[in-house]
Amino acid sequence: MNTDSNVTSDPVDRLTSNLAGRSAWIITDGKAGMVVQARGVADALGLNCEMKTVTPRGFSKYLAPWGTISSSERFGQPDSAFAPPWPAVAIATGRASIPYIRALKMAAGAACYTVVLQDPKSGPKTADLIWVPQHDTLRGPNIITTPTSPHSFSATRMASLRKTIPPGIERLPGPRVTIIIGGKNSAYKFTEADDARLEHALRSIAKLGVSFMITTSRRTHQRLLNAVDKATSSSPRILWTGDGPNPYASFLAHADALVVTADSVNMTGEACATGRPVHVFMPSGGSAKFTRFHDALRAYGATRELPDEVAQLATWDYQPLDSARLIAQQIADRWQRRAMSQNEKN
Repeated sequence: MNTDSNVTSDPVDRLTSNLAGRSAWIITDGKAGMVVQARGVADALGLNCEMKTVTPRGFSKYLAPWGTISSSERFGQPDSAFAPPWPAVAIATGRASIPYIRALKMAAGAACYTVVLQDPKSGPKTADLIWVPQHDTLRGPNIITTPTSPHSFSATRMASLRKTIPPGIERLPGPRVTIIIGGKNSAYKFTEADDARLEHALRSIAKLGVSFMITTSRRTHQRLLNAVDKATSSSPRILWTGDGPNPYASFLAHADALVVTADSVNMTGEACATGRPVHVFMPSGGSAKFTRFHDALRAYGATRELPDEVAQLATWDYQPLDSARLIAQQIADRWQRRAMSQNEKN
């Protein structure tokens, strides 16, 4: 295995089931984005999961990921939240989870295969396997990378979603364009000029006779929402801003094309699970990591930058990206190799 394990092959047809049905712990602080990533990998492996939500307090909270677990949690004791029997696999993600996965690795030894999603910041020995997105720089013999983050939108799930179209979406004439709107973060500014530029681009798309399925995020500022609203108000559309059931999965499945703002790795990666054209709006700002991420997706053929004026809705094809299965394949293969090595020693 190359020490820079860029996981790019499609493992769907060869994903083994040697871990299917085995026990697993998913350790996070409960943030939805973290749970989705870990659950996507666990589901691809067919694991029987138990969710472990950690809420460290006091010094333990502030020292994570480098500190230890408070003795009051009685880690490993029969009546604690983390007690034997140890799971076959444990998947942790997020700063607060790292002391727990380190403690589990030490307590369970080879009985539990430990996995960390995202750079734990505490070194490669934190777990048996560490996944980081390809645009991160952490590398090592037990480090694997993929172009996008793991998610729950497998090919099987997408096919299932496409079998049934919700009535509201069915009433929208094609082509249907899904717009996924993020907002300001530490990298992207979303200036007033940026918002106006997105509004102009969306107006030009509306003139092509499309319908829209629009969803916002918690970071979407009002000025940006107003710009998107004005640009699409004369077209058939569904605009979801948080009221009622979340139609996000159906918006992905039934899109003929997608527009996504560049500020979210997760949103862009999930859009690339559709196999449909993904147009990325680039606001002011950015960072080296985001540049590497978006450059890789354009090179793969999944995305193109959204122009300021869209004269024709372009179409292109690519193999949908499902990093959860790619990561799952690596876990299954490495777990199997370790199991065989242990059997030989015995």
